[in-house]
Amino acid sequence: MYKLLMKELKLGVNPFFYAMPFLTGALMLIPAWLYFLVCLYFCFITIPNMFAGYKTQNDLIFTGILPVTKKDMVKAKIAVVVFLELMHIGIAMIYGAISVHLYPNLTYYFFKPTFGFWGLSFVMLAIFNLIFISIYYKTAYKYGAATVASITAAILFAGSAEWIGIQNSYVFNLFKGDGADNLAIHLAILAAGIAIFALFVIFAYHIAIKRFEKVEI
Repeated sequence: MYKLLMKELKLGVNPFFYAMPFLTGALMLIPAWLYFLVCLYFCFITIPNMFAGYKTQNDLIFTGILPVTKKDMVKAKIAVVVFLELMHIGIAMIYGAISVHLYPNLTYYFFKPTFGFWGLSFVMLAIFNLIFISIYYKTAYKYGAATVASITAAILFAGSAEWIGIQNSYVFNLFKGDGADNLAIHLAILAAGIAIFALFVIFAYHIAIKRFEKVEI
C-alpha cells in the first residue's frame, strides 16, 4: 500500500498541483473577497486535470497489472485527493490568518476567514468528495459526469451558505460581526466540519469499493 501511495504521489500527480495550494491560497490576501473560491479552485482545476491525466496515461490499466488489490487502488487515490485538499485548506488558513491581521478593521460582505468558515469549507469539500468519488468509481475511468455533478453541488453549498450569511442576521453577526471573535463557537464549527469531512470520505470510500469491484479492468 505504501509503494502504491508513493506511485500516486510521484507519478499520478503533476508537481504543479503541489504548488497550487500556495498560489490559490494567496487569494486569501484579497480584502473581503469571496473566500469559498479558494477551495473551489481545487475542484475547478486540480481534480479535473489530475483525473484527465490518469485517463490519458491509462493509469487504470497500468495499476491493474500491479500486484495490488482493488481496495488498495481506491484507498491510494482517495488518500491523494484528501492529502491535496488538506494542503489547500491548511495553506489557505495561514494566508487567511495573515489577511485578518493585515486588515483588522475591514467590513466583510462575504464570510470572514474565521475558524468557523474553514469548518464550512470542510463540509463543502466533504460534499464534493462524496459525489465525485461515488460517481467516478462506477467506471474508475470516466471523470466528466462526476466532476460536473460534484462541482455543482459544491457551488450550491457555497452559494447557499453565503446567501444565508447575508440574509440571516444571526449568521451574519456570527461570521462577520461581533460573533466572529467567539473562538469557542468557531472552533466547534471547525471540529464539526472536520468530522463531517472524515465521515463523508469514509462513506465515499466504501461506496467506491463496492462499485469498483464490479468494474472489469
